[in-house]
Amino acid sequence: MNVMHISDVPTPALTVDVTAMGRNIATMAAFFKDGACRLRPHFKAHKTPEIARRQLAAGSVVGLTCATVAEAEVVAPFCQDILVANEVVTPDKCRRLAALARTARLTVAVDSTAGLEAVAAAAAGAGVSVHVLVDVNVGQNRCGVAPGDQALRLARAVHASDAVVLDGVMGYEGHVQPMAGRQAREEAARKAMQGLVATAELIRSSGLPCGIVSAGGTGTFDISGRVTGVTEIQAGSYVLMDSDYGRLDLPFEQALFVLGTVVSRPSADRVIADCGHKACSKDHGLPSVEGIEGAVVAGLNDEHATITVPADSRLKVGDRLRLRPSHVDPTVNLHDVLYAVDGERVVGVWAVEARGYKTEREGLRLA
Repeated sequence: MNVMHISDVPTPALTVDVTAMGRNIATMAAFFKDGACRLRPHFKAHKTPEIARRQLAAGSVVGLTCATVAEAEVVAPFCQDILVANEVVTPDKCRRLAALARTARLTVAVDSTAGLEAVAAAAAGAGVSVHVLVDVNVGQNRCGVAPGDQALRLARAVHASDAVVLDGVMGYEGHVQPMAGRQAREEAARKAMQGLVATAELIRSSGLPCGIVSAGGTGTFDISGRVTGVTEIQAGSYVLMDSDYGRLDLPFEQALFVLGTVVSRPSADRVIADCGHKACSKDHGLPSVEGIEGAVVAGLNDEHATITVPADSRLKVGDRLRLRPSHVDPTVNLHDVLYAVDGERVVGVWAVEARGYKTEREGLRLA
């Protein structure tokens, strides 16, 4: 049997340190082992079934979180409790959502009566029940209704619909995740969760069901995850990590790297590698170079990473290097596979099955 080594991997490529990833999964599972709150890992961070299966097997989880219907379609064969933590409003996607509810407990976020009606119509047409969380704006100012009375009104509309089931509320304190100072992050997260939990209590006091209060992310898992009333945390990036989260005081290791090859050294203080922004996102800043003292990414072009190095650097054409991406989710989305590595050995090639945007699973048939 042939053994594949990291030197055999064609670049640019994404590699995953399986040992570091395993420790990240175990650390998060251990945190949620005790207490009322559980983990619902966010699949969008890696879009890879092999990783999701390992997260589920580690325990302390109630299911998976997905960002899109296409992601939910990928995880449905091995996960029976799925939250699409996003608004789904178009008829085609609502029909696909309802189809998933035939075999899995399918929950979706709603923040408008129009969205509710679209989901309910698809559910009724398929003869299934879709579970609903009212999406509450807890400060990120993206999706979500206002906490309090506005959320209550939508909850009443959900409860009045025969085709959907009101399960509770969700709110994502995304604006809090990157805060570097622990005290500031704690204060902001607790303020965000205060509005979410209070809204859940208002809904319950009005005689409506509200058993689920879903929130959180990697940057606030141990803050929001310990707020009384929060029942689940949707963390995702922790499993692979990136340099943006790496700035924070989090107990997780970098497990994901962009592997590149030096293709040019046009001057003593500059090398060019083949891992540009088609291989590594830069929306949260430029990536960093792993393990090479003095090497700094100066810029990313389509196919090239320009890296400044000390004049006495021994890097030469043909050498390999690793970049630590600043944002894991969109970086993974650029690749078809992840190379799972243990030291220098490649122990698996994992398909990033949910990358990109999918239409119907069988594909569109053009006239």
